Amino acid sequence: MFSGVPKGENALVDMDSKAGDLFIPDEAHPTGTGGAGVLSRLWLPKGVSASMAKEWFDRRRLSIRPWASFVDQRKFSKPRNFGELCQRMVKNVEVYNSNYTFIFLGLILYCIISSPMLLIALAVYAGAFYVIHLKSLESKLVVLGRELTVPHQMSLAGVISLPVFWLAGAGAAVFWVLGATLFVIGSHAAFRELEASDLDEILMEPV
Repeated sequence: MFSGVPKGENALVDMDSKAGDLFIPDEAHPTGTGGAGVLSRLWLPKGVSASMAKEWFDRRRLSIRPWASFVDQRKFSKPRNFGELCQRMVKNVEVYNSNYTFIFLGLILYCIISSPMLLIALAVYAGAFYVIHLKSLESKLVVLGRELTVPHQMSLAGVISLPVFWLAGAGAAVFWVLGATLFVIGSHAAFRELEASDLDEILMEPV
């Protein structure tokens, strides 16, 4: 009567195989909805693959200006007027955009590591999504007549973990990261002197 239900070691193997689906390509999954597909698409907008994200990250890493020059105190000075301030802000953001990107990512990482409650909230979210996804592999999850896709599963996990994020002060953390990023990047862009080559480019631009 219950011959179709895995027991003992077979049950463990069955669950392991389903958990393993998180790490295999989408096309390898019979329904085409599982897999890492799931992990490779986490936090990525629709139409953006993990390989595209990795390529973007590698381009950013290769275009970073030397950090020694980035923080060279001899290259910092107060702008003489508002026009020079604007020139510095625009050009430095263009020149050091990759450095600024990694500063932003570093501030996010610092905020997460320095907040135990935020780490717990992220763990709750990841656990909720993992459980929901395993359930969807066992049988289709249908809500209001519609099957829950991976984005829907992520949204459901977010709703479940929302109280924990609220207790962890996630909103305050987001504002802190944005404020710290604007302060650090704005200060650097305003007070970092332009290189001679950058000044030449500005002078050669058509009016």
